Amino acid sequence: MKNKGIFFGFIFLFGALFSSCNYVKTAPVEVARNENVTTEQVYPAKKDSVVISEERAVASPKMEIPATENEKLIVHHTAYSLLYSEEHEQAIWIAYELTSEETDRKFERSDKFLVDGAIKTGSANDGDYKGSGYDRGHLAPAADMSWSNQTMLESFYYSNMSPQDPSFNRGIWKKLEELVRTWARENKSLYVVTGPILSSNLPSIGPNKVSIPAYYYKVLLDYSQPDFNAIGFIIPNQGSKADLSSFAVSIDKVEALTGLNFFPNLPDQQENALESSVCVPCWTWKATNSSNSNDHSSNTIVSVQCKGITQKGARCKRMTLDPSGFCSQHH
Repeated sequence: MKNKGIFFGFIFLFGALFSSCNYVKTAPVEVARNENVTTEQVYPAKKDSVVISEERAVASPKMEIPATENEKLIVHHTAYSLLYSEEHEQAIWIAYELTSEETDRKFERSDKFLVDGAIKTGSANDGDYKGSGYDRGHLAPAADMSWSNQTMLESFYYSNMSPQDPSFNRGIWKKLEELVRTWARENKSLYVVTGPILSSNLPSIGPNKVSIPAYYYKVLLDYSQPDFNAIGFIIPNQGSKADLSSFAVSIDKVEALTGLNFFPNLPDQQENALESSVCVPCWTWKATNSSNSNDHSSNTIVSVQCKGITQKGARCKRMTLDPSGFCSQHH
């Protein structure tokens, strides 16, 4: 009887340690167009990444999907998933994993915008954007989806579009997209969630009243061994010449503004550590061009394994495009 009590006590303790917390949805915080989004929680100096060396990290097949009360509302396309807002006629979030291989462009932009037939209530269309003065801004960029004909086609669904100021779409937003592809090549893969910050009383365009967001967000998770990193961005829907690092925020900050819960499948301790702060020096801040499978010139930049040594004495497993052969943490 004594042994049986010890056994059941161990089972109870094991379950308590590994049980996950329930997702509690928070209400979105409305952001005024002229509000200055501060980034005072960004670390100006290097901060250690989250290191898990005792066990091999095994990513969930749904690692990129934010917590959603009714998963039946999620639309899954070949390369990305989304949650659509009928009220705002655009995606609340778009999520996907971007691998280094997928940054190798194989198909050119189609520039053929399509109504998304998977949206049962109907997505926005050409008439909503025509003459509006706003770009049909990609949330999941076409360059991230250029690895197959089907994924390129799906990247031009109107469910993947949002009204973006041309100076924003073709400027600071494009620069961030290029930087994300650089990070995917350096780290072999990256989990990406992106979308508009939606709130009530936003201005709109077109017959379907497509809301014009004042801000956009992007959250990124590098879940490759040995070091894990996460970072968020909040950028106003307007042109900017500021450094991208000045828009970096913690993922907790993005969650507070959107009411979303990102990367809920992470172990609780990891999720709290990764999302509560942001380590700017843990990332490189110079984008490099994607390699093109049709371009075999000698100028093509090839990523290599970092030459750096971790605190455990092992060689760093990160990939880097830096000519020095070292990643951002060991440069």
